[in-house]
Amino acid sequence: MLPQFMLVRQKFEDCSIKDISLTVIKELETFKLKEKLPQGAVVGITAGSRGINNIVTILKTAVNYLKEQGFKPCILAAMGSHGEGKTEGQLAVLESLGITEESMGAPILAGSETIEVGKTSNGLSAYINKNVYETQGVIVINRIKPHTALTGEIQSGLIKKCVVGLGGPSGAKQFHSLGVSQLPSSIREIGTVLVNKCPIIGGLGIVENAYERTAVIKAIRADKFIEEEPALFRQALQLMPRLPFEEWDVLVIGEMGKNYSGTGMDTNIIGRFRVQGEPEPEKPFIRRVVVLDLAEASHGNGNGIGLADLTTRKLVNKIDFKATYLNVLTSTFVPRCFIPLTFDTEKESIENSIVSLGRSDPETLRMGIVPNTLYLEYVFLSKAFSEEVKKRDDLEVVEDNIQLEFDTDGNLKNIKFGH
Repeated sequence: MLPQFMLVRQKFEDCSIKDISLTVIKELETFKLKEKLPQGAVVGITAGSRGINNIVTILKTAVNYLKEQGFKPCILAAMGSHGEGKTEGQLAVLESLGITEESMGAPILAGSETIEVGKTSNGLSAYINKNVYETQGVIVINRIKPHTALTGEIQSGLIKKCVVGLGGPSGAKQFHSLGVSQLPSSIREIGTVLVNKCPIIGGLGIVENAYERTAVIKAIRADKFIEEEPALFRQALQLMPRLPFEEWDVLVIGEMGKNYSGTGMDTNIIGRFRVQGEPEPEKPFIRRVVVLDLAEASHGNGNGIGLADLTTRKLVNKIDFKATYLNVLTSTFVPRCFIPLTFDTEKESIENSIVSLGRSDPETLRMGIVPNTLYLEYVFLSKAFSEEVKKRDDLEVVEDNIQLEFDTDGNLKNIKFGH
């Protein structure tokens, strides 16, 4: 028997930029591009495969600014092995994010052919997309946030966009083959070579708050990436969303996908790394993770499905195994793609997660339901959390006494998340 639920709203810190375009222009002006580049110079702006709030506005504003300054902007597809490492795939990913030549007003240079521009002191190659050399300057744009495998104060951000994004499949494969313990030092070393050898001018680091609103846009010169990016990472860490509690019996995740996290479900949110030889995080601790569907925006990439314990037949049927296997083989974290227990319906998957715990009392079951691991403002919590919720000022009960309902196909029909 399933427990009753309450819909709870988490209250996060909400600091956000009111005028995105004005902020982008002010930050770009700090680069003093007219002093560094000749009139008519081709300037590349990176665009990746991750969903970033306001990314179309940010890129379009940068394009228009460069045109007004007398330059010729272009968009550089920078997404490692995503899009199957092919031009067509990369363009399709960008289009799904609203990034096209028409929407940007600038050409898009895609493709995965890379050039080795140098080596680190310990012999690692520094790869860069050959399209970079079609430009006279590059501005890196990326969100700065915790990564699903990296540790330390440089994780997903400007440096990683250079090393892995612009590094293409070659850079991504080498980087991820190093093992988790070597990644923090390697990203610094390879990034330093790329900054010194390539026409990278600087970057715009984006930080989002827990509501996925743009909180910070900060310009950093390329030679200051290593020094200044950690401060933005600390801001991102402070502002990121989290689950409201640390111990769970069951967590049901409505959708996974690359649009939510590189591993489909954010390892930092669910407390699971699934990297051989590396310890699992102590918190949060979730006994059973159930994932119900694969987002359309993931383009069939089911990387991270192995982070779950139970799933649905419809999710597995949506997986493009060619794209997924390219991703996981490049990352080397193979267990993250192991297919979990698979059931025909959402109802069966949810019910069997409880059966697998040997539990029979719904009143004590610590169970939650979230839409994905990115939007966590609204969470469905079982009544076992009631007393703890009452003691929290940052939690507001929006609706109470909710019983899960399923349609004739066994899919949840009365869950509304409101994000």
